[in-house]
Amino acid sequence: MSPTRSDDATRDAQIQALGALIDVPRAEELGARFVAAGHELYLVGGSVRDAVLQESDKPDLDFATSALPEETEQVLKGWADAVWLTGARFGTVSAQKGEDTIEITTFRSDTYEEGSRHPEVRFGDDIVTDLSRRDFTVNAMAVRMPDHTVFDPFGGWEDLRDRVLRTPIDPHTSFSDDPLRMIRMARFASSLGFRPDDAAVRAATELADQLRTVSAERIQIELDKLLMGRHFAVGMDLLVDTGLADIFLPEVPALRMERDPVHHHKDVYAHTLAVVEGCDREDVVLRLAALLHDIGKPATREFHKGGMVSFHHHDVVGARMAKARLRELKYPREVIRDVAHLVRLHLRFHGYADDEWTDSAVRRYVNDAGSPAQLRRLNALTRADVTTRDKRKKRRFAAAMTDLEDRIDRLKEEEELNAVRPALDGHQMMAYLGIAPGPLVGKVWAFMKDKALELGPIDPDTGYELLDEWAEANDIVPAGEIVPPKPKKDDESDK
Repeated sequence: MSPTRSDDATRDAQIQALGALIDVPRAEELGARFVAAGHELYLVGGSVRDAVLQESDKPDLDFATSALPEETEQVLKGWADAVWLTGARFGTVSAQKGEDTIEITTFRSDTYEEGSRHPEVRFGDDIVTDLSRRDFTVNAMAVRMPDHTVFDPFGGWEDLRDRVLRTPIDPHTSFSDDPLRMIRMARFASSLGFRPDDAAVRAATELADQLRTVSAERIQIELDKLLMGRHFAVGMDLLVDTGLADIFLPEVPALRMERDPVHHHKDVYAHTLAVVEGCDREDVVLRLAALLHDIGKPATREFHKGGMVSFHHHDVVGARMAKARLRELKYPREVIRDVAHLVRLHLRFHGYADDEWTDSAVRRYVNDAGSPAQLRRLNALTRADVTTRDKRKKRRFAAAMTDLEDRIDRLKEEEELNAVRPALDGHQMMAYLGIAPGPLVGKVWAFMKDKALELGPIDPDTGYELLDEWAEANDIVPAGEIVPPKPKKDDESDK
């Protein structure tokens, strides 16, 4: 265990005063129950850190206790609204009390075998040993309840004050025990704006390859949290500089493409960080799309005479790469679909400011975006993608984007743009043309949908005229049968 860096009377007094400032009524109430049952209860980890930083109006309630899981269950009976024992074999009992979700874990003194993803769970005897196995000193403070006595054996209070990330024990040992802690270091740098100490950075750089033993699911969770951080660029720089990103997200460090004095193009990596930071922190799909929107550029870069550089079709190539990477990271299917879709469409708006689109082009833009949520994301990504320092160009682009959004709103009101459909349903098309269900119906439907996008709302008479046009072009003699639309079932969606 590392000694504290200062243990004089002044520091102790400051730390105990700190404990008095932590106001968590539910924790005091619960602590009194554990004391009455002969056990100790401590508010620990992020709960203490966030309470000190005042980072959350409703901090998580994570506790460590001397009680074994079955003893914790007994203490909670009659007090908690619900109790879960799914984590009991790892020492954790979860409970619900009102709107609060609570996790209480028996003191731990885990041991790790080299190369193992999981520790051998061992229950400990004291809070100091428990705190020593935590990731960083700022998460290795504890406040005993209900008397608010603070335990800070590893100098977490000073690190919190100095905004430093340091491991309670030697970082090589800590990161070898659980390599995910290296990504958590970058995640906390992103969310808190803290900087890791030199020893932690060196250890992460030397041990980056051990990240291969960590499951994709665990990495994905940390990546999402890093993406949402207020200091995202700090966290991502840490992943890239240490080589950690090379292990699970190599497409991002690849954006640091070597440039030469003749062929100039913007720093794609720096541009990418700026785009992510320009997107809504609450929307993980949008932030992922911003992170991956230009990953097709290294594979498509071409040099031309006069110092020009092009990245033709990097949107299409990037969409395929994004799909593959997100599958590797075990993202949900709908997230993969939506992110890749945004990457593929992120250049669609370019040129609008120079050549105003027809109403047909606007309809196609909305139709290709898909859902209203995806349209909102596409517009947001498009705005964030403009990172030029040319203020005049930036203002012109922003004005054009606003104009397009205004036109979309007007067309929505006039035409119900989000539900552009052919004037006739498939049942009517087949009856009129005299064709059976099959691939041909899909081709007719696509033709009619395309006409709806081009012309706007179409009445049934015009729809039948268009079917005549399609039939003539495809050497089909229409049967001419006109039938009413097929009634929809109550649960049938409007496809």
